[in-house]
Amino acid sequence: MKIKLQLTIIILLGFSRLADAQSRDNYNMWFQYLMSAKLTDKSTLTALSQYRSFDMAYDTRLFLVSAYVDYEVANEVRPAVGAMFLVLDSYRSDDSKKERYEKRPFQQVSLGGNIGRTSISHRFRVEERFISNPDEFIVRLRYLISLRIPFNRAGEKEKLYGILKNEIRMNVVKEDPFDSNRLTAGIGIKTGKNSAIEVAFINQLETGSTSNYAYIGYRNSFDWRKNKNK
Repeated sequence: MKIKLQLTIIILLGFSRLADAQSRDNYNMWFQYLMSAKLTDKSTLTALSQYRSFDMAYDTRLFLVSAYVDYEVANEVRPAVGAMFLVLDSYRSDDSKKERYEKRPFQQVSLGGNIGRTSISHRFRVEERFISNPDEFIVRLRYLISLRIPFNRAGEKEKLYGILKNEIRMNVVKEDPFDSNRLTAGIGIKTGKNSAIEVAFINQLETGSTSNYAYIGYRNSFDWRKNKNK
């Protein structure tokens, strides 16, 4: 109950900050679909699509598709390689839209574990960003820590779980290495054995600006192994 109360307070405080904001950058929606599929006993394919807008849905801010394959080399240690394609929309000072495209290969390592019944994961990612209009190349480092907090009692069927994440992103070989820090707090609602809807508040801090998002996501998982373990 104590964890539930703390998480509820965090989410309410986050949405109160969203309501108090006054610039375009502070009213954003974030929609996402994520799927994972077990390919073998050791490897998994993860793919996602994402759409962000400056308003409820129509004023496009970003669209991306991404996929990666990981392989478990040791217990809860999973290196991976993947790629991402993005369409980036931003506003110029005269309120006209500017569109950029980005191709982004990346490499990462994920480490898993548990604190009691709460699962915790660490993800270290290196990404090579090839951006157009104008052409730009950036190498960026990212570290993400994620907590998944069960709300059910031990032995009960899971219906709700809490989500807490924080990610810091740093640029390599730039005058200002800090890129952004992203904090996420939310709740997952199980819709089936292998699927869930997630709602959250996301705060992203960048140099000189802050963006807030209301997040709605759907995730599900599949088992595509030819010879499944019994």
